[in-house]
Amino acid sequence: MFLKNSKKVLLILSLFFAIPLQAQTVIGKYAGEFMAIGVGGRPLGMGGAFVAVANDITAGYYNPAGLAHINYPQLSLMHDERYGNLVNYNYGAVAIPYGKDFSFGVSAVRLAVDGIKDTRNALYDANGDGILDINKDDRLDYSKISEFSNQDWAIYLTGAKRISDELYLGVNLKVVKRDIAEFSATGFGFDVGAIYMPMENLYLGANLQDATTTLVAWSTGRNELVSPTAKIGAAYRLNVPGGVLMPSVDLDMRFEGRNFASQFNLGPVSIDPHIGFEYSFKNLFMIRAGYNDVKQFTIGAGVKLPKLNIDYSFARFNMSENERLPDSHRISLILTLEEPKFMR
Repeated sequence: MFLKNSKKVLLILSLFFAIPLQAQTVIGKYAGEFMAIGVGGRPLGMGGAFVAVANDITAGYYNPAGLAHINYPQLSLMHDERYGNLVNYNYGAVAIPYGKDFSFGVSAVRLAVDGIKDTRNALYDANGDGILDINKDDRLDYSKISEFSNQDWAIYLTGAKRISDELYLGVNLKVVKRDIAEFSATGFGFDVGAIYMPMENLYLGANLQDATTTLVAWSTGRNELVSPTAKIGAAYRLNVPGGVLMPSVDLDMRFEGRNFASQFNLGPVSIDPHIGFEYSFKNLFMIRAGYNDVKQFTIGAGVKLPKLNIDYSFARFNMSENERLPDSHRISLILTLEEPKFMR
């Protein structure tokens, strides 16, 4: 059982984390992958097609310009467990409107494998070969087995401004913190976003993530370079019987040479689409569906209570039953302090 669980942990680590084993100069591909998972039950239910839609507290993650939409302070929380609860993913944010045109927010995401068994100092090595020889006198001293966590943190400090009724601009200062056992890393980066409404009910959005590239420096001397990602999107608001229908589409463009790991590629440029829609019934109940950049079909629902939005999303990989990874269920809350004294 111990060996079986260890194999699962190693598999998850290989998928999500880069382990710094030796000093290197700079590497590029997939270094910021944990920051691309997404947050919020509403956006995730729409397949992550939210760059142009972003109009609530989750805009601090999807498009910092969208935070200028809010007129009341908001608080949001989300929890997500993946791969048989081996990986924990959490999100929290606070956003506050300021004056007539500004909004500010703080968001944080944490992706972690907790409770990893550390047997490096627990081996009784009878023959001194450094290997656990089961058929000899080697054994593990279970009293010396400890635990550690593999944690990735990203903190977004967001500022947004309404330039006009048609144009909003925003920027993120991003702080990245990564830990695995005794190794740690720190990095800083910037996101720059815009939302433009050229006509009634049409929304266009753009977000250049890691605009100046984000260098994550490990305590081992290894440096990871998070390359820029250009996200562009469009959404249209349709008045239909009973409520509002909003279809949306995003394109993620990366420049890392992902080739066949992406859905489309032109040389070193990879393109991954997000497609989604949301139907809102009298602004009380919402249903959503989408298709995201990792080939997952998503569905979701939401309910708007006084001052509280509760949103749920479900995602499934497009794989055969025998090969399929476990489904993802996410639930998030948005609390809006919708009182006259807190209004912008």
